[in-house]
Amino acid sequence: MTPQRIICLTEETTETLYLLGEQDRIVGISGYTVRPPEARLKPKVSAFINAKFDKILALQPDLVLTFSDLQADIAAELIRRGITVLAFNQRSVEEILDMIQMLAGVVGVPDKGSQLVAQMRSGLDAIRNSASAFPSRPRVLFEEWNDPLISGIRWVEELIEIAGGDPIFPELRFQKNAPQRIVDPAAVIPKDPEVIIGSWCGVKVNKDKIRARPGWSGISAVKNGHIYEIKSTYILQPGPAALTEGVQQLHAIFSKLNGAK
Repeated sequence: MTPQRIICLTEETTETLYLLGEQDRIVGISGYTVRPPEARLKPKVSAFINAKFDKILALQPDLVLTFSDLQADIAAELIRRGITVLAFNQRSVEEILDMIQMLAGVVGVPDKGSQLVAQMRSGLDAIRNSASAFPSRPRVLFEEWNDPLISGIRWVEELIEIAGGDPIFPELRFQKNAPQRIVDPAAVIPKDPEVIIGSWCGVKVNKDKIRARPGWSGISAVKNGHIYEIKSTYILQPGPAALTEGVQQLHAIFSKLNGAK
């Protein structure tokens, strides 16, 4: 029997179940969930690295969905309390698509999953084909946090490439943990990014702070005013939002730059 009472402790599985038309199975969500907006009406049972275990148990879930090592302690405690847990750890575009397909299979709608994955692949291909016509690919710094400066999260780097840009620290994508992707701001200067995109995990990007970093006044992106923000809910969740609205926003930025040349 497929699970009927599911709790999603991160947003991307919540959004996936809604896109699959299986939202009625969701009985609890993370308090950080904003997509889709109607999901906010569901009971909120967790933040990201902590959860209300008594509230989760009271909802009598037959499956709890978690994400990454950061929720490993939550998963372990739920397992000790007799709850079935499925922990995802998707980090790349392909792994996000695999997560969608796997979750569709878990809830018994694999065909819906295949259709959703095909739809997302088609959208990514369309953006990739559009970007292939750009006269140039801008050098891009993507900031997922500002202090310390953190960059290089894998699915975002891949989406930047699909959308028509070239990440300036491509080697960082293979580091899964944020502390391993800390960048010395001085190391950015010789890379001379033409675009800086900030997504400071729920904090509004302060462009003045970026401009004021020592030595950054000569960086092309700063000199030419190409500093942008993409809200974290669109790009830092490794799920449907990143593969749709997130990559579309990246592509729009790079299109603007190429149109100006």
